[in-house]
Amino acid sequence: MHRALEAEVAAARLRLGAAPRVLDVGGGSGVWAVPLARSGCLVTVVEPSPNALATLHRRTTDAGVQESVRPVQGDADSLSDVVAPASADLVLGHGVLEVVEDPATAVQALANAAAPGGAVSVLVANRYAAVLVRALAGRLAEAHRLLNDPDGRLEASDPVLRRFDIDGLVTLLAASRLAVELVQGDGVVTDLVPGSVLEAHRGAAEALAELELTAAGRPPLRDIATRLHALARRPAV
Repeated sequence: MHRALEAEVAAARLRLGAAPRVLDVGGGSGVWAVPLARSGCLVTVVEPSPNALATLHRRTTDAGVQESVRPVQGDADSLSDVVAPASADLVLGHGVLEVVEDPATAVQALANAAAPGGAVSVLVANRYAAVLVRALAGRLAEAHRLLNDPDGRLEASDPVLRRFDIDGLVTLLAASRLAVELVQGDGVVTDLVPGSVLEAHRGAAEALAELELTAAGRPPLRDIATRLHALARRPAV
């Protein structure tokens, strides 16, 4: 996923001849915003939590990129109230669609915020990975509920309102007239390998990173990743 976003930022910089404008919706404390600002992007972070925004301020100050990151309190449901339409070359909605009340409305808001020709990147929880994790842990009733529930949800108290599969994610993005260019897994094998294995074998971390990169785009491995990442584009005209 990191490579895909790095390539998108590089292409946007070349196309624009200027610093790419990035909108990070639900960007929290700046996990993506700080590295993107360091790479020369102008980043707006829309985040509902005041505590997360306070942490973002500290992180950007420590990194010396506070002038390149604009924090805004808000969320996907009110995005049009705090962000101008068609104002971002890259829109991030990572970990957002699982928790909003209406994912279709949220995706449309992300799409509206993207400039013509701009990209929308979404990262979502994968239903099938959640099923496998619970089945392997012996929590078979939970695995069965996740598999059969229309939203991939355990119960009303589940903080995750929905989990996705690839078909559902692609359909959701396409409904907002976004052209899906890439779907890949995130956490295909890295979430399965114990840290002790990496510590015990020289070069294991590098080998795991290379395996993850290869597996991320190959079904059926891609389809059981912990998270699903999609990159979609708003039509240029």
